[in-house]
Amino acid sequence: MNWKMNVLRIALGVEYDGSGFRGWQSQQEGVRTVQSCLETALGRVANHPVRTVCAGRTDAGVHAINQVAHFDTQAQRSPHSWVMGANSNLPAEISVRWALPVSDRFHARFSAVARRYRYVILNRPCRSALYRQRAAWYYKPLNAEKMQEAGRLLLGEHDFSAFRGPHCQAKSPVRRLTVLEVTRQRDLVILEAAANAFLHHMVRNIVGVLLAIGSGDRPVPWALEVLAGRDRTLGGVTAPPEGLHLLSVSYPEEFGLPEASSVLWLG
Repeated sequence: MNWKMNVLRIALGVEYDGSGFRGWQSQQEGVRTVQSCLETALGRVANHPVRTVCAGRTDAGVHAINQVAHFDTQAQRSPHSWVMGANSNLPAEISVRWALPVSDRFHARFSAVARRYRYVILNRPCRSALYRQRAAWYYKPLNAEKMQEAGRLLLGEHDFSAFRGPHCQAKSPVRRLTVLEVTRQRDLVILEAAANAFLHHMVRNIVGVLLAIGSGDRPVPWALEVLAGRDRTLGGVTAPPEGLHLLSVSYPEEFGLPEASSVLWLG
C-alpha cells in the first residue's frame, strides 16, 4: 500500500515561554529550541520521527500564546491523545493547546492570512523581578497617546525596509499592516500589531521607533520619515525580545481551526 495514502496531517496550537530557548527553529545538536522539544515529544506519541512546520519562526526569548504548527504522521491518534501525550513529554515552558486533523492542503505557514503580535513594555523607574522575562523594561516615562498617533502613520501596505532585520530572508519588504494599537494599563504600555505577514524583527523595530517618540526624543512625524526612507540604519533601536508575544495566526474558514483565544495580561 502507498505510504502517502496513510498519512494524516495534524495542526497544533502551541503556547510557550521563549525565555529558555534559542528560538523556535531547530539548530545543531545540544541547542535547546522549541521545535526540537516539540518534535521529540510528538515523536514519542507517534512512535516515529516527526517534523513540524510553524506559522512563524520566533527568535530567542520571544513567546507565543497561540503559535500554529503542522506535521504529517501515519499514527492513528485522537486529538485529545495528541494534546495530552505531547504535553506529558514536553518541558513546562511549552504546552500544546489543541490538535486537529486537517486537509493536506493546509500549511501552517503558507495558508496563514494574518498574524497578530503583542509587545509588552513595563514603563516605570525601577526594573521588575516578576516581569523580567515577559516584558521589556523602559525607565523613561512614555506617552502612549503619541505612540498611538505615530503608529497610525504606519498602517496600510508599505515597503517596510526601514523596519527589516539585517538577516531577513523575505523576498519582498512589502507588508500590509492592518492593526497597530498602543494602550496603557497602569505601568504597562501594550502594543498590538496585525499584518498579513511580518518581516524579521519588524515588530521589535516598530517598537524601537515608537519608544523614541513616546519618550519625547523624536516627534510623531518621524515614524513616517523612517518608513519613507526605507533605510534600517536611520530607524530606532531593535526592542528586546522578552516583550514580544505571538498572539494568534489566522487562516481561511475552510480549514476549521479553533478560534484563537487571547490571554489577558495580568498587570
